[in-house]
Amino acid sequence: MSPLLKQFDKAYDEPYNIVISIIRQPIESLFNWLIQLTNIQNASLVRSKNELNVHIFGKLAAELIVISNF
Repeated sequence: MSPLLKQFDKAYDEPYNIVISIIRQPIESLFNWLIQLTNIQNASLVRSKNELNVHIFGKLAAELIVISNF
């Protein structure tokens, strides 16, 4: 690859990566907060898609009830 193409790629990639990280960081923070709050990743007994849905939405609903009572 020529130096000119490398420079063009770098000039394109840097702003793109900055925009992606600006968008991605709050989303990752939200999911990290949900994981810490509900321990939602502890689903070792879940064997089907329906059980997974019950596990996820049950944990979220229970935590929302707890938070709303404060």
